[in-house]
Amino acid sequence: MKFKTKKYITRLSYVLSLVLIISTIVFCFISCNNNTPPPDREIVDQPQQMAKKVPEIIQKMINQVEDKGKLDDSTGMMQPVPLQWLYEKTSYTAYWSKEQHWLPIADSLMNFIQNARLYGLFPEDYHFKNVSGIKERFSTDSSAKKDAVLWSRADVLLTDALLQIMNHVKLGRLVKDSITLRTDSVLTNEFYDQQFQKIFETNSITTVIDSLEPQMKGYQDLKAGIKQFLDSADFREFTYVPFPSYDSAKFKSALVSRLIEDSLLNQADSFSDSLRISMALKKYQKQKKLTVDGKAGTETISSLNASDKEKFFRIALSLDKYKMLPGKMPERYVWVNLSGYYLQLWQSDTIALYSKVVVGKSLTRTPELNSAISDMITYPQWTIPTSIIVKEILPGLKKDPGYLAEKGYSLLNDKNEEVDPYFVDWSKYKTGIPYKVVQGSGDDNALGILKFNFPNKYSVYLHDTNQRYYFSRQFRSLSHGCVRVQEWQKLSQFILNNDSMYVVTKGKTNYTKTDSVTQWLSKKEKHYIPVRDRLPLFIRYFTCEGRGGKIFFYDDIYNEDHRLKEKYFSGK
Repeated sequence: MKFKTKKYITRLSYVLSLVLIISTIVFCFISCNNNTPPPDREIVDQPQQMAKKVPEIIQKMINQVEDKGKLDDSTGMMQPVPLQWLYEKTSYTAYWSKEQHWLPIADSLMNFIQNARLYGLFPEDYHFKNVSGIKERFSTDSSAKKDAVLWSRADVLLTDALLQIMNHVKLGRLVKDSITLRTDSVLTNEFYDQQFQKIFETNSITTVIDSLEPQMKGYQDLKAGIKQFLDSADFREFTYVPFPSYDSAKFKSALVSRLIEDSLLNQADSFSDSLRISMALKKYQKQKKLTVDGKAGTETISSLNASDKEKFFRIALSLDKYKMLPGKMPERYVWVNLSGYYLQLWQSDTIALYSKVVVGKSLTRTPELNSAISDMITYPQWTIPTSIIVKEILPGLKKDPGYLAEKGYSLLNDKNEEVDPYFVDWSKYKTGIPYKVVQGSGDDNALGILKFNFPNKYSVYLHDTNQRYYFSRQFRSLSHGCVRVQEWQKLSQFILNNDSMYVVTKGKTNYTKTDSVTQWLSKKEKHYIPVRDRLPLFIRYFTCEGRGGKIFFYDDIYNEDHRLKEKYFSGK
């Protein structure tokens, strides 16, 4: 009995081992077959056979993408995860062709990619050269049209291209930062699938793509002007001239190269010949109707850099910046465009107020931020930020303790007691001082007679100014970082009127009236005015905008767009 049991166990073990071996062989066969790289060529004589061959080859291509992230050694995939998901869902059926013929929707997609600049996009980012090359082969080589590998390759490339277009149109190409307000940062496989279904239901690429764009008026106005811009654009490459404050080492050589490109200097001219450079600059300034002084100042450098190619980069970046904003803006908000030197008060998609502004210099730039106006102060006192103290005031005090009196500043300790600067050893301070430096309220105060506060980590605010003549200048990057508002009075009136609509306590109004503020200003009194219905504020940096079907460009005063272009669009 024991012998039979032992024999039975031995036979069972043998059978199980055999089953395991067979299973392993089958698994390896299937796995190896699935991981077999796609063939280089697969000629199909009968068009009907494409329906069988193309899915087989697409599956091999998708498996290769899954393993290596590439279609081949030179062609990477931009959206490999949803690409794989979509093809698995449809059993690797071709989306864009049938029986050796392009579907009309494929032609629509190719046309969209070819004209991608109308959306601030670049055709070369979406496999345009590769797919165009395949289409060309189909039209010139009858055997190529029978190649199932080429049809499969074109299909995968077009699908990947459309996925990337959706991503760029919906979210843009810029990486989220501290001021990004969009919330839909991840596009799911299901989202892409829904969009593909809509495309094939409506038989329209543009209808679905347009639905993914921001609906904000600024975005739509900018996009509306792109066609007119492109119709006359000259995309020749010109040397970019950096502002000396950003790159003094490259400034002169870049300036000379740029003047040579406009035939204002000869290649043989010496780079060190300042007189020749100055004469060339004067010629350029006369041509462009700029101030003729022979100097490469802000106005001249900005003009030299305003090539159509650079302008298109600014268009592309500005469209993407709109995609960093929330899908729906507040009913009322203040919009400050640093590059445009203006403030707008928006109400129900209409500009209720426009004002010129003065913004920070290149070395003390105004930060981009999101906040909300929380209070106002009449005849404010200016507490000078540490950054200004270190850069300007401390060096002045080391030279002459009477520097503060000349500027109308006071020195206060931590108890708000005034300190005599002549009894302080300023030589021992380098990175800061243990005192506050303040400018008392009054008509000579740098903040003017009204200040708008909003929470932020940079100690900046909106305010009036005692240097109102600055608003007549074309280039208004002149402050230490705060934003000086020409129409401060209209802005304060709007805030006060709007606040009165919301604050009612036990049947009685509880707000500051406009005429009260007018009285305080006439009496030069300091008062704190809380803004109960806080007004959202967005400070941004847009170097172009659309109006009436045209695009208007502003100077890249902080060199910000040039840096973004180098980071995101290098080689374009």
